Amino acid sequence: MRTRTAALSLLALPMLATPALADWAQTQAEAKGQTVYFNAWGGDPRTNAFIEWVSDRMQERYGVTVEQVKLTDTAEAVSRVQAEKAAGQDEGGAVDLIWINGPNFLAMKEAGLLHGPFVADLPNAKYLDLSEGAAASTDFTVPTEGFEAPWRLAKFVFDYDSERVTTPPADMAGLLDWAQAHPGRFTHPNPSNFIGATFLKQALVEMAPDPEALASPVTDAAYDKETAPLWAWYDQLRPLMWRKGEAFPENESAQAQLLADGEVDFGMHFDPAAPAALIEQGVLPPSVRVWVPQGGTIGNISFVAIPYNAAHKAGAELVANFLLDPATQAHMQDISVLGSFSVLDPAKLDDGAKAAFVGLPTAPALPTLEALGPTLPEPHPSWMTRLTEDWARRYTK
Repeated sequence: MRTRTAALSLLALPMLATPALADWAQTQAEAKGQTVYFNAWGGDPRTNAFIEWVSDRMQERYGVTVEQVKLTDTAEAVSRVQAEKAAGQDEGGAVDLIWINGPNFLAMKEAGLLHGPFVADLPNAKYLDLSEGAAASTDFTVPTEGFEAPWRLAKFVFDYDSERVTTPPADMAGLLDWAQAHPGRFTHPNPSNFIGATFLKQALVEMAPDPEALASPVTDAAYDKETAPLWAWYDQLRPLMWRKGEAFPENESAQAQLLADGEVDFGMHFDPAAPAALIEQGVLPPSVRVWVPQGGTIGNISFVAIPYNAAHKAGAELVANFLLDPATQAHMQDISVLGSFSVLDPAKLDDGAKAAFVGLPTAPALPTLEALGPTLPEPHPSWMTRLTEDWARRYTK
């Protein structure tokens, strides 16, 4: 049932109201029989398998089917909604749910392309910390304002083969020293890919003269000042990289294969459990371990959002709520499934909810939350856009 506060907030924003959620039972009834087209990056087999599992559970419990539309880039789904808006298709849109973050969320939010606010009305939102500035209510410094629901925790990590690397660098500056001693043994994904862009952001956050400036929208003056140490560092690192920095793996999976084949000594992921899972799948050797810089790494929460013209809003809301169920979050945290750390606030879990997380398996390559160190905030989305465009201008022909 909607709280009085939530009801008042929706009365204050009549154009953004979500009538179907006035009664959750009504939402469930409306959703029955719907097929929710979940537009999500399709490059991770474990995530794809998890979404299949979600579809099975949703069909069993609610009569809702989840069909993953596998994307190579989230912008594909955003462009589809933008095109429908331009064509005047304000109902019956092809996209029901999007795994979305950062610049894409900001673009849709500013253009009025999102359904909601709806998050506070999800029954399982009671397990979230939705206070102002909390990780579950902020996306790359941008307040979500209830227009997207968290579903998995992400944190940038490196992995390395401990049989070839005995002492990883202490930080990103130390990575240059390591590369000078081991030329050709390091690379990163192309920054047109999210992981490659995150590698640059990690270096930027560590090296910026005023890291707090990264929380604000980028300006020309701030960009020139804050990125100067980064580009000076990268200019030295690039010729020391695999293939002399003239070619880059397409994504983290391609880089993981280079690590497995012994061509490079490091990989990188935005999922701390990915190396352990890849070992279990036989992709990486058992000697691979996770490394994070001493000062911590960039982290964020992954969200799902519903386009304003989604054809199956009720079903999409049910999926968003199911993803926040403690049992679902615990299943997701299982290393044999995804190993993604839960987005739920432990202080808000009752004994029954806590029990779902008891006895989850561990692995030598699976770091503890403590070993991952501090979580560094993402820069404002405009910084990533500017950073990747500048990298392409500087380093591609």
